[in-house]
Amino acid sequence: MTVKDLLRLAETVGLQNPSDDLLRGVPWPVAWPLTARDLQRMDETDDAVFYSSARLVKHIDDSAIRSIKDYYQVQFQPSSAVLDICSSWVSHFPEMHLARAVGLGMNAEELAQNQQLTEFVVKDLNKDPSLPFHDNDFDTVVNVVSVDYLAHPLEVFRDIFRVLKPGGMAIMSFSNRFFQSKAIKLWLEIGEIQRCQVVSWYFKFAGFGDITAKDLTSSLGHDPVYVVQGVKPVKPQEEL
Repeated sequence: MTVKDLLRLAETVGLQNPSDDLLRGVPWPVAWPLTARDLQRMDETDDAVFYSSARLVKHIDDSAIRSIKDYYQVQFQPSSAVLDICSSWVSHFPEMHLARAVGLGMNAEELAQNQQLTEFVVKDLNKDPSLPFHDNDFDTVVNVVSVDYLAHPLEVFRDIFRVLKPGGMAIMSFSNRFFQSKAIKLWLEIGEIQRCQVVSWYFKFAGFGDITAKDLTSSLGHDPVYVVQGVKPVKPQEEL
């Protein structure tokens, strides 16, 4: 099957599934399916230039933000160490104190404005997809409306896997709002359910298990919200 064949099937099956199980019954590719063309962007100029001016704006509406906060409320614990990649001036975390909340993003001014973070790092993951953290460092890694900008998604997800603790979860949320010039080509060519499938491939081929996709959209007339998540498996000796 080609990438487009897999994605057409994913959309057909996904539309028949309940909103909390969009991947049920969707077949997995046997090998990494994306090509260099799929990961190209209309604007391949330096991302540091594009993101040099601080954008202290909301990229999704309040209903979508609330859906993400409510979802995090269930997933986070006060003792959690959380990493927000592609972070900005707000992380949409719930109103709880986290033991550690790290933001990694492109603009220092935006990150400095983020009152939900305990620390932040400025880094361009499209230049260097490695994360500057120790192995097994975080309970949860999140990303809000930026997974579509990753030019090296498999490498980034493999490093997300590395920095997560065994049993830790990565949560990618996205909408239909994005900078078209900086999104990968494949993202522009497919629909929302198919985008869930593409992100699930990032998880699958980075080693994650328990991969699920959910539609968190609150109601018609508001920005859609989808979540794709995966868990770093616990090895048998780590369960002891």
